[in-house]
Amino acid sequence: MEIITSRKNPICTHFRKLASSRAYREETGEMLCDSPKLLEEASLWGGHRIHTVLYTQGVKLPVYDDCTAREIQVTESVMESVSPMKTPQGVVFSCAAPTLRLPEELKREPERYLTWRRCLVLDGVQDPGNVGTILRTADAFDCGPVFLLPGCADANSPKAVRAAMGVHFRRVIYQCTLNELTDLLGKMGIPLYAAALREDTADVRELDLSNAAVVIGSEGQGVSQAVLEACAGTLKIPMSRRCESLNAAAAAAVILWEMGRSQI
Repeated sequence: MEIITSRKNPICTHFRKLASSRAYREETGEMLCDSPKLLEEASLWGGHRIHTVLYTQGVKLPVYDDCTAREIQVTESVMESVSPMKTPQGVVFSCAAPTLRLPEELKREPERYLTWRRCLVLDGVQDPGNVGTILRTADAFDCGPVFLLPGCADANSPKAVRAAMGVHFRRVIYQCTLNELTDLLGKMGIPLYAAALREDTADVRELDLSNAAVVIGSEGQGVSQAVLEACAGTLKIPMSRRCESLNAAAAAAVILWEMGRSQI
């Protein structure tokens, strides 16, 4: 059994950098996950190699299939230093992060992906908790891929991964530019709508969104002008006159329900 008692151990430094630095996650191709539940999900769905598991004494590790993973017991003090949570659950691990870039074969041969019908697009959603919650909701309503435009929080950050509750291990998430997105959707015949107000805005209940991509804008600014100009139309969620807007994750949940209710 390997044991780490010092916060200065290189593995601890590596874990802290994975937790705090988007650039470091992208450089190493790893992400940090916190909790036995996420370890169980990573093993259940496969495809994302587990590298190192740190756990505290007395914690029962879930059974997982990756026999190459390195398991190391650590003290409570060390766990507190590497876990991004205020109250660690006794397990934190590093694993291969999903590649968010659009695959080259998708750019060349989008017809191979024509099973897509309902897609979600995030434009400048900066709260990683919102990003993760939206990913989890998209999975619940069996949405197609989720596209993150520039300005969004890192989907592979610990907070986003924790909020998504294992979605990273079983769903498709892409990070792309607006031009890449519109080119791809155009080739696939999928119209782009935005949750925003302008002259062509329609009630979300009146639109056929069974073959569509819908944009959710940032928490403070909404959908950017450049993205709006690329949209075929806009939609709104009817609500009380007393309420000006919804949280990005709440708005996404309503729209995802409307997109998928005929399919679920």
